Amino acid sequence: MSFKFPKITIYDRYMFKQVTLASLVAILLFTIVWIAPEILLNTIKDALAGEYGFKTALLLLFYELPKILDKAFPVGLLLGTLFTFDKMSKDSEITIFRAVGMSFPRIIAPVLVLSVIFTFLCFMTGNKGTPMAAAKMRAIRGSVRSTQYIYTQKDKTGHPLAAVIVSKSYDRKLRNVIVLDFSNQVYQDVHQLSNIYSAKSGYAYDDRWDLFDVSNYRISGDGIYISINHINKMKILEGESAKNALTLMTYSTMKERDITNAQLYDYIKLLKKENLSEEYHNILNKYLQRFFHPLVCILLAILGCLLGFSKPREQRLVGFTIAVGCIFVYYITLPFFDLLAEKEILSPYITATFPIIAFTIAICAFYKSKDL
Repeated sequence: MSFKFPKITIYDRYMFKQVTLASLVAILLFTIVWIAPEILLNTIKDALAGEYGFKTALLLLFYELPKILDKAFPVGLLLGTLFTFDKMSKDSEITIFRAVGMSFPRIIAPVLVLSVIFTFLCFMTGNKGTPMAAAKMRAIRGSVRSTQYIYTQKDKTGHPLAAVIVSKSYDRKLRNVIVLDFSNQVYQDVHQLSNIYSAKSGYAYDDRWDLFDVSNYRISGDGIYISINHINKMKILEGESAKNALTLMTYSTMKERDITNAQLYDYIKLLKKENLSEEYHNILNKYLQRFFHPLVCILLAILGCLLGFSKPREQRLVGFTIAVGCIFVYYITLPFFDLLAEKEILSPYITATFPIIAFTIAICAFYKSKDL
């Protein structure tokens, strides 16, 4: 039995075109509203101040787009489908389609195809577009990430061996580094120190960390300084520990959206390995959202179709109000669910999938209320 691809009819092309145009207009308006207040003003001020020219200013605005489009795709699709179906309902076109025997799933079939395309675009924007744009913006501005970080090296039993406190770093260059060297003695859950090292500078290689101009404070078992020595060069981390510390320090200053999915997955595994529970749950939640957020495009497209189904004399304000409310609630609650995942109140698998479940329930409720 051979599979035959469904035949594309005039209706499919007509509906696809109408919803696409309406969605693109909604995305454009959303982008303008999002970029205009602060981003555009700051870019113009920097250009007028002579920090960069007109061409560079346009490039900076262009590289802001992927970050905005990641949010604009679901919103544009919801408003585009709502506007199109509301207009067709008012013009009795939907009534005609229903009269000739077209079911609700058949009517929205072209919309579902479009929503799948938007889902793919949304996913690729978050995975590739936004991280690439962020790297381009850093290169244009010549900005170097400054990092403050604390890394604790532990043995297999969880006993701390050393704590590396980096006061400031620029990429791999370290400044004002303090190393706490722990002894094997533990008093009332407090780990005794055996040495304290204070270095003016250092460098983080892939396989080791070197410190320069180091002052060594030796401490007795009673917590008293025994002696103070000077060391020109000292190696503090080697092998896997050095690599892990560099990765953690680098990603600690980066926003989640500036990292690709593959990098984010490796970062999650490293956080789990280093037993950084709070950060692990937070980043895992962000990683899962990378996959579930694009699926919102499909659900909002269906929701927009349902809200657009109305009688010729019904007020269209109701549907648009509900749509705007859904968008507002969705984006305003995302930080709340991020916090629940970070504090381990709820599993990241729950916080990441909750919007999908909520929109699915809303779709079922509206479908029943419309009696379709």
